[in-house]
Amino acid sequence: MLCKKLLLSFLLTLLAAAPVAAETLKIGLNYPQTGRYKDQGLQQRLGAFLAVDEINKAGGIMGREVELVIRNTSGEPDKGAKNTAELIDREGVQMVFGGVSSAVAIASGRAARDRNRLYFGTLTYSNATTGAAGHSHMFREPYNAWMTAKVLSQYLNTQHAGDEYFYITADYTWGWSVEKSVRKFTNTENTDAHKGVKTPFPRALITDFRQALEQAEQSGAKVLMMVLFGDDMVRALNVAYEMGLTKKMQVVVPNLTLGMARQVGPTIMEGVVGGSPWVWSVPYQYNYARGKEFVEAFSSRYEMRPSTAAASAYSIVYQYKDAVERTGTTDTRQLIRALEGHRYTFLKDEQYWRDFDHQNIQTVYVVRVKPRNLIMEDEYSADYFEIIDSMPGDEAAQTREEWEARRKEAGQPLTL
Repeated sequence: MLCKKLLLSFLLTLLAAAPVAAETLKIGLNYPQTGRYKDQGLQQRLGAFLAVDEINKAGGIMGREVELVIRNTSGEPDKGAKNTAELIDREGVQMVFGGVSSAVAIASGRAARDRNRLYFGTLTYSNATTGAAGHSHMFREPYNAWMTAKVLSQYLNTQHAGDEYFYITADYTWGWSVEKSVRKFTNTENTDAHKGVKTPFPRALITDFRQALEQAEQSGAKVLMMVLFGDDMVRALNVAYEMGLTKKMQVVVPNLTLGMARQVGPTIMEGVVGGSPWVWSVPYQYNYARGKEFVEAFSSRYEMRPSTAAASAYSIVYQYKDAVERTGTTDTRQLIRALEGHRYTFLKDEQYWRDFDHQNIQTVYVVRVKPRNLIMEDEYSADYFEIIDSMPGDEAAQTREEWEARRKEAGQPLTL
């Protein structure tokens, strides 16, 4: 009997001393696997999985393995919000990120806030995301429409001063936001002199784009501002090329991504100008070592170059890791305080999360699509963009006074 008791005591001691595997740390990615923005969604997924794999190989976050749980928004706000609720309530994720449509990101962010979880906007350019609709639990990683317009206007006001513009705009929050901002900073707010047309969203047809482009051609404008994104931009630009408009007008796509450029192709895209918070050539042009590491790891793993969407998702995962490790907790309130005002250097030069609106402040760029022969010289035939202008983030972003004015107009409090 004594021997049995001793044996039992010994086994209990061994069990108590045995290491217990730390609980998996779940984070949720809510992105469009289908719909008009599926290519940008896929890039988010690829960037996020790369970050998670790297982090897990390095020991996880505070010793906990990271698990990425994904959901398909299909580009629909209601579905995005439902997915976010499910990721938190059923899956137990500690943070959610994603979105391409700003309407999806805003709806998803509210669902996260209601459950006291952080939401990081991965691709959401409407001013409202961190403006009129901003709240304490929403952090936006890319730039917004205001910042896009500021950097583009710096270039356009020099190159196209006095020229007539024509706007083709997706009829939803992002499109309105971008058009309003670009008009403001390019002095084209007079809609009689600088005409425009709205195209349906999310179900625009080729005929909608053709009719809009016919009006653009008839206007005699020199600058064609195509406030379209994803598959909508791809289809519209193909029609513009068929009509010969890309040779007659300077085509500007305010938010230009590698994925959209690849879908259209180098011949049609040549000479198109747009804005971007990041393109894969930035780290090489300005010698940002960590950015080069990301591009090379992504290119090697997926046999393609990363887009802005991939870089945004990748950065968010690492920023969440950094915040958790700096605070020593996954508590949402403490993470919010840790993120606010935090400065860091990652894939480019210094960035920071602004405290009063949670907008990521960073350098923004104007890019122009290169000639086909230069694009094809790249190993992955993807060297699309020449950086032709840039602006520091603090100069591009709204001031606090400008932000507060928009909050007052929307009847929102002046603090998050």
